[in-house]
This record gives sequence, structure tokens and C-alpha cells, in this order.
Amino acid sequence: MATSTSLPAPAPAASRAGLAKIIAEFRAFWRQFFARAFNPYRPELHYMRGPGPAWRAKHRVRPPRSN
Repeated sequence: MATSTSLPAPAPAASRAGLAKIIAEFRAFWRQFFARAFNPYRPELHYMRGPGPAWRAKHRVRPPRSN
């Protein structure tokens, strides 16, 4: 009696291309996530220093008198 064994059929090229696309999208998502989540650039720490003289003049904010 002869026995035959079968090897699994190789995945079609379209299936491999689809898997590669999903993996590429997954990697792109995480790369972008980490770039945004752990970005050391924080402009609010440097540029947001509060209202200046132009804002005070426009809103007529005067410093309180000291007696």
C-alpha cells in the first residue's frame, strides 16, 4: 500500500500582497503614533508667555495702583 503526503499549497500572490499591505499599514500607524505621542517639541512651553502690552492696550487692562 502506498501512502501519499501532501504539502500545504503556497499562498496565492494576492493573499501575500494583502498581508504585506496590512503589515505596512500597521507599522505606519505605530510609527506615526510614537512620533506624535513622544515628540519632545512642546511649543507651549516656549511661546505661550501670556498677554503682552498690545493685548492690554486693546482690552484696557491697567495695572492696579499701589498706594
